[in-house]
Amino acid sequence: MSTLQSDIRAARERKEILLMTHLVLGYPSLEVNREVIRRMVGGGVDLIEMQIPFSEPVADGPVISRACQEAIAGGVTVRECLDFATEVTAEHSIPFLFMTYFNIIYKYGPEAFFERTKSMGIRGFIVPDLPPEEGASYLKLAGEYGIAPIQIFAPTSTDERMRELAAAAEGFIYCVARRGVTGARTSFSGEFDDYLRRCRAATDLPLAVGFGIQGREDVAALAGKADIAVIGTRTIHLVEEKGPGAVGPFIASLR
Repeated sequence: MSTLQSDIRAARERKEILLMTHLVLGYPSLEVNREVIRRMVGGGVDLIEMQIPFSEPVADGPVISRACQEAIAGGVTVRECLDFATEVTAEHSIPFLFMTYFNIIYKYGPEAFFERTKSMGIRGFIVPDLPPEEGASYLKLAGEYGIAPIQIFAPTSTDERMRELAAAAEGFIYCVARRGVTGARTSFSGEFDDYLRRCRAATDLPLAVGFGIQGREDVAALAGKADIAVIGTRTIHLVEEKGPGAVGPFIASLR
């Protein structure tokens, strides 16, 4: 069992459902990111997913794609993202993850990337464009450096495919709540419950559900069915509309 998985299990003994938030590094600035993270942690978030911006974020909807493009246009670099992550992981005790696309890791140098991120305490990677069949060396490095290679289930995944992905995963499984990209609201219907039952049958790892989680009602709908609710696009909108100060009360209101 990975340390990330064991920490999630321990936290779940104290809480009915955990909260994971997402932000794009460099959008609107690293200084705002720093304040938002402080507010998220203060509001009671359990894990934070930091996205290293990439020019072609194929799994992301228009809000996160725009955030990535504006961060890159603003000049943020991978090295600055890593330096920033070193700072915030030292300041806050909750698990931090990196979400990015494999081109970023490949260009940096996979082993150098793992070595650097291990030294700063990053606990897992979410790399949506790297299926296990094409990621043997990535998975090997993940095992060597003790960083969880989080895999992604989708409603279109067959039961067999879910089992294959679970065999390559550590930490938790990210369950995409619906077809498509991030951002649009998700309907938690009977079909969705059937999908989550298939996810649970495929793995003993904790389940995180993301894509379209908007507020307290959505989080409550996941309690007892999933281990982690993921809130991404909603907090980006909140910072744009009301500033970082609105983030803490919003997170606190979700449970």
